[in-house]
Amino acid sequence: MSKYIMYILFSLCLFDCSSPHYQKETIEKEQHIQRKEPIMKGLSLVAPPRPFIKDPMIEIQAVNADWIAIIPYGFFRENGTDIFFNVSQQWWGEREEGIIKSIQLAKKSNIKVMLKPQLWSHHTWTGDIDFKKGEDWKKWENAYEKFILFYTNLADSLKVDMLCVGTEIKQSEIKRATFWRELIQKIKNKYQGKLTYAANWDSYLHVPFWDDLDYIGVDAYFPLDETKTPNIQTLKNKWKKVHQELLGVYEKFNKPILFTEFGYLSVDGCAGKTWELEAKTHQLPTNEKAQANALAALFDFFSQQKYWQGGFLWKWYPYEGNYQERGKNDYTPQKKEAEKILREWYGKM
Repeated sequence: MSKYIMYILFSLCLFDCSSPHYQKETIEKEQHIQRKEPIMKGLSLVAPPRPFIKDPMIEIQAVNADWIAIIPYGFFRENGTDIFFNVSQQWWGEREEGIIKSIQLAKKSNIKVMLKPQLWSHHTWTGDIDFKKGEDWKKWENAYEKFILFYTNLADSLKVDMLCVGTEIKQSEIKRATFWRELIQKIKNKYQGKLTYAANWDSYLHVPFWDDLDYIGVDAYFPLDETKTPNIQTLKNKWKKVHQELLGVYEKFNKPILFTEFGYLSVDGCAGKTWELEAKTHQLPTNEKAQANALAALFDFFSQQKYWQGGFLWKWYPYEGNYQERGKNDYTPQKKEAEKILREWYGKM
């Protein structure tokens, strides 16, 4: 191909993507979106193993957060259908008494709460929960219903602002959609607050029951850039493709997008495949700048998108000794460059 022909084709591409008609169409598609509620400036609270020594809401307010996610875990065994929760072996903050106290402290400080019960196993990810037999699915669904309705009743009795009905249960989302629709209706019969579901970044496009909820919840660990220290502008450019997909889901269901989880490890390459980095976190070089840049890019880009309802940063330790011990390369921004970014953006959004 001659250089002349290549130049013509390149010029046509530039014209197509930057022409007034193209820009007008994109702007018109987004102009009708009106954010109906303030952006949620949330933190995912790590449950304390023992009762609070001091009020954790003071430091939460200091970074201008106005929501917290309280996350009690239910435990399951690989290939098992039982779910164990609210048992004496769990940390205080995951048991009923600790949850109640955490919610009371938040309310006292005018911080809103999302109660986000979720499942966890030592040996498998929740997204891989799957059964070959229908009877096993039924057993698991009965156990999950008991689990989530326990916290639904708690959320109702304490007037919790929002309940997350599930987190990253990927196989079930598609294969058992009827179960989820029926379960959501049972939840609505007991609880009058807002509802969401936390879908993984690679499955939210295929969740069929968003129309039954108030928010489209996404755990936003999108792999963007594996560069050791990613550039903010480069990351904002990488977000554009994700933005188009999010906008499409918003248009389909007319529901705001909530990042039920988002965050970055403070290590090299943290804006890449974070789930692969987690397994070797302590072996990787600490990189606070990478974490700070990744958060700055996310806030800068999505604060301008009116379909975006905000989100919950993963994660925040309410007990100082633990994040100093474990948090060096962890997701927490505490005592790192990222904390300044968080405070500044939460202060102006």
